[in-house]
Amino acid sequence: MWGRWRRRQRLGRIRAGDGSLLDPFGGWDVLTRSLFYLELPDADPDDRVWAVDVHHFAEEDSAELYRGRRQSHRSTLPAAFPVPGGVIEVDASTYGLSRMHFVADDGRERPLQPHRWSLEGLRARFGRRFPRVSEWVGRVAVLVLLVGLAVGLPQAAAMISRTDLVADAVGTFTSPITLPGWLNTTLVVAGVLAGLERALMLRNHWLIDADTWWMDD
Repeated sequence: MWGRWRRRQRLGRIRAGDGSLLDPFGGWDVLTRSLFYLELPDADPDDRVWAVDVHHFAEEDSAELYRGRRQSHRSTLPAAFPVPGGVIEVDASTYGLSRMHFVADDGRERPLQPHRWSLEGLRARFGRRFPRVSEWVGRVAVLVLLVGLAVGLPQAAAMISRTDLVADAVGTFTSPITLPGWLNTTLVVAGVLAGLERALMLRNHWLIDADTWWMDD
């Protein structure tokens, strides 16, 4: 029920596209743009190839849907675009995309295929070429984020408890974990890299990637 309500909300955000052509993916786009494709072999010839284009660092988080190479619809994020046989769900986090999946009418889902020269495409190719290394990179990213969460939560609680409103109501809290500045900085940098790794792989978990939702919302 919650999923259906959320999808209706997202479908309500979509607007008709202007019919413009999809811009080619250029060299500088690797840092500012994500481009994904969906092929529906069972659809009519005109509806078999779809593309979703997301420009990062724009004033508003949004995505554009292309039917073939023509812009069909656009929407702010999170978005749900209707396509034959289901919807394409798109969402973003602090570090990049958190979701780019086709969800069929029967509930089955699969990620869209990234452009081969996008950061997501390069990461996917690395994973196919070096699967074991890729697996360990993913595991290290999870470990870094969990350690950052375990260290960061007590420190955040201590900072909040020092505000006048909280201190007067319940008193102050001292974090049991105190790290030197250089180690805190190292954890922050490692956390950013781990978050980017998770985003490039379209992986997102409410606990592991907690900072990508509480910072956004």
